[in-house]
Amino acid sequence: MDLQLAGKVALVTGSSSGIGAEIARTLVREGATVIVHGRSSASAEQVAQSITKENGDAVVVTGDLATDEGAEQVASAALAATGAVDILINNAGTYGNQGWMETTAEGWAARYNANVLSVVRLVQRLIPQMKARGWGRLIQMASGEATQPFAFMPDYAATKAALVNLTVSLAKELARTGITVNTISPGIIVTGGVEEFYREVAASRGWGTQRAEIEQGVLREVLDNPVGRLGRVEEVSYLVAFIASPLAGFINGANLRVDGGSIGAIN
Repeated sequence: MDLQLAGKVALVTGSSSGIGAEIARTLVREGATVIVHGRSSASAEQVAQSITKENGDAVVVTGDLATDEGAEQVASAALAATGAVDILINNAGTYGNQGWMETTAEGWAARYNANVLSVVRLVQRLIPQMKARGWGRLIQMASGEATQPFAFMPDYAATKAALVNLTVSLAKELARTGITVNTISPGIIVTGGVEEFYREVAASRGWGTQRAEIEQGVLREVLDNPVGRLGRVEEVSYLVAFIASPLAGFINGANLRVDGGSIGAIN
């Protein structure tokens, strides 16, 4: 299927590793030019080089989206490098494995700033040029925890719920402009960081050391799903690429889960 992304420019925040990096690679394979973003220029450059080796178009921008100055730097550099941003994938964010009694009010505020206000900053800076051209795609990367949170990581889950909420508001704000706004909510996806985290958990709980043993431990003791395995980064990136494409023009204000059916909700 041709997703009709040739000639489109996508900024993928937090794309120097993990799900964001795979989203960038998938969009490029579908013909888009991608702006790889990270706080570390070395990591972002590495992803961009892997794309250009496959004859794809990628440029790098860096900046801390948790500050107004950093967001302005990222938006200005992206527009200077490509002339326009058609697709904004708000993937950057932070998390911490803390419970209610370990988190602080200051920590909650910092998490909200990094995961939610970073989105607000870029949206406000990049929407005007999308509206001027009459087309655009805004996609927030949330989590199944936005709908069904754990007892732990409450600050993280709350920020992801905020992304789902702001997506609906923004879709209404941008009605009839040619810009759609959607959320993608992955379940537990095997990235390098997730694998490292659960290897530590596996060692403490005696799950074993093999990847298959660790996966089954996660499903058994953390979050099960009917598919019977954890997700892969490409399974998220394929959906993102479709939602970012002109073919998905009638999908708007939605929260689309990629979680193997782990979240017990009808919608």
